Amino acid sequence: MASIEKRGTNSWRLVVEAGYDAQGKRIKRYKTIRVEDKALLRTTKKLQDYLNDELHKFKIEVEAGEYIAPEKMTFGAFVEEWHTKYALKELSPKTLATHMRFIKLRILPVFGRKRLDQIKPFHIVQFLSDLSEEGGRLDGKEGRLSSGTIHYVYRVLKNIFSRAEEWKVIKGNPVAEVKRPKVTHKEVDVYDENEVTELFHALEKEPIHWRMMITLALTTGLRRGELVGLEWKHVNLEKGTIDVKQSISMAINGEPVITEPKTKKSRRTISLPDSVVEDLKEYKKHIHEQLENVRDKWNGGDHFFVFCHEDGRPFYPETPYLHFRSFLKKNGLRYIRFHDLRHTSATLLINQGVHAKIISERLGHASITTTMNVYGHALQSADKEAANKFENILPIRRTNRK
Repeated sequence: MASIEKRGTNSWRLVVEAGYDAQGKRIKRYKTIRVEDKALLRTTKKLQDYLNDELHKFKIEVEAGEYIAPEKMTFGAFVEEWHTKYALKELSPKTLATHMRFIKLRILPVFGRKRLDQIKPFHIVQFLSDLSEEGGRLDGKEGRLSSGTIHYVYRVLKNIFSRAEEWKVIKGNPVAEVKRPKVTHKEVDVYDENEVTELFHALEKEPIHWRMMITLALTTGLRRGELVGLEWKHVNLEKGTIDVKQSISMAINGEPVITEPKTKKSRRTISLPDSVVEDLKEYKKHIHEQLENVRDKWNGGDHFFVFCHEDGRPFYPETPYLHFRSFLKKNGLRYIRFHDLRHTSATLLINQGVHAKIISERLGHASITTTMNVYGHALQSADKEAANKFENILPIRRTNRK
């Protein structure tokens, strides 16, 4: 037997009987559903048909033995629900892949078999504490996990439990009761001005597309995914600007996944140095000359990427990193990551006295606080240099005080 009970203005409880217990008492399963569609709420027949469909599906779940009472659901079972009903719909492919990696490697081994409602704040505190201990890495390297990694795991856990609370599977979110792990920003690894000069000297021997990519990375601070996702329609050679409107951060089955910036600040316009504009004009001319040889082999579709293979296909996000690593080794230059060109760009601007707010906008940071945290050391050094300039301004030097 199955029935529908109205519980509120837009909520109903589905009831399905599942036989009898040892004492002969009827076993009932319950499921609450809410209807947010106002148009559906105003239509009696369509609303009843919708509720009947939901009841029918719930009845099949119970009879097939697939239904798990929320109060007995394990964390691992809920993660599957979270993945299907939330993550696949709300998270970008790249973010979802990263979340799932941490869930499988870090979170499920600890919480997978625990009942969801029995996980308390103390369990979360203990888990985070264990992550911070020596030997917490899984890559075989010595040392502790970075504070950024621990913070990321915390965020993933909080997201999962937030959905459980939102869907009324649990009464409260135990992660919300735990203080967020503090992130300690390491001093960024960058090139100084002399090393940048050496870099550009070495680039003169490189193919034009690699020379242009590294030049743009250094002068604009674009992220790797933003560079490989850049199209010529986003480059204004008259105004000397680049519009950052999309990114390629991963590929699925060999096909690049093009996504829009996650935040409004990431969607930005960046001004280019005049010399780089001239380089881009020369590079674009070179690209068009190359196109004459591949007209029948074009695989770029409607996209015309600034950096791509000869047939128009964009580079994979890993490609710049792999080439840059090989380039540094070949030329005997000190190793830094490709992403550190972005940090170098910001640090050079700081050293030239450019305001942190301008740098923050060029980098697409969510707020100037992010910029201050990441480049705090460089900003402090620049501030000291600024203070020392008063030595040439102050009219009176009080060095002879007694």
